[in-house]
Amino acid sequence: MADRVHPIPAPPSRRSDHQPPPTGDANATAADATTSAPTETTPLQEQPPYPSFNQRPLSPPPGTYIVQIPKDQVLRVPPPDRARRYKKLAARPARRRLLRRACCFSLAAVLLLILLAAAFVGAVYLIFRPRSPTFSVSSLSIHGLDTLSSSSSSSSLSPELDAAVRADNGRNRRVIIDYRGGGSVTVSYAGERLATGPWPAFRQAARNVTVFAVAMRGNGVRLTEEQTKQLAAEQAAGDVPMVVEAVVPVRLRFGGTLLRTWTVDVKATCDVAVDRLAANATAVNRGCKVKVKPLWWWR
Repeated sequence: MADRVHPIPAPPSRRSDHQPPPTGDANATAADATTSAPTETTPLQEQPPYPSFNQRPLSPPPGTYIVQIPKDQVLRVPPPDRARRYKKLAARPARRRLLRRACCFSLAAVLLLILLAAAFVGAVYLIFRPRSPTFSVSSLSIHGLDTLSSSSSSSSLSPELDAAVRADNGRNRRVIIDYRGGGSVTVSYAGERLATGPWPAFRQAARNVTVFAVAMRGNGVRLTEEQTKQLAAEQAAGDVPMVVEAVVPVRLRFGGTLLRTWTVDVKATCDVAVDRLAANATAVNRGCKVKVKPLWWWR
């Protein structure tokens, strides 16, 4: 059975925008059209011009060149002559990051250790409350200076002094003091050293008072004429000032535990006055000062 084909009416023609206005016969034709039956017509919308696929690409102007390089070679593969430098520059930021991290970790570890040590020292100080001992000179026996006169001021002297030193650890309730060997005691007059002797090594318990004897000897001591006259005048007045200095290595032990400090040097300076330069001289203490540089809180 054959298909029936119906003709499609032709679309109305579009009038050009620049078409001249109708004149003459055109007016008559328009009048005839108005007398005929009216018909509804809808103008076709203008379609955008479609690109032509047959157009050839524009050729570049003379003197202009276009070089096409694959993208992977531009971004990833450096030139062969700069490959080594590229690797060094690419690895430099990673090394810097590692170095910064290592420095930060090291600084944080050091700060943490300092904080822990400070907290430990603070806890020990609050628990035991360590205090420095007090010192005084109970007596001072002098030999070799009683025959001193202005006529013999140019001769050398060999004085001998025996002192009784009193060490008091009564302010510490739970702290034991170990006086190590190697300490010394010195007696001087007007800045001139007269004699020196060793400090004995012993352990002093908490709340303990210890009195011990120190033998000091001097050799080749020479006093100036002015010092000799001053010493004779002070002996006549019954007030001869002297300075007793002691430098002792000390270590602290806290209670019955194994906790102890490192060895530090304790320097004690005592001002003493005697009434005569003789064996039975009477010593009067005028005060002692104790200094411990590493343990500034130990007073």
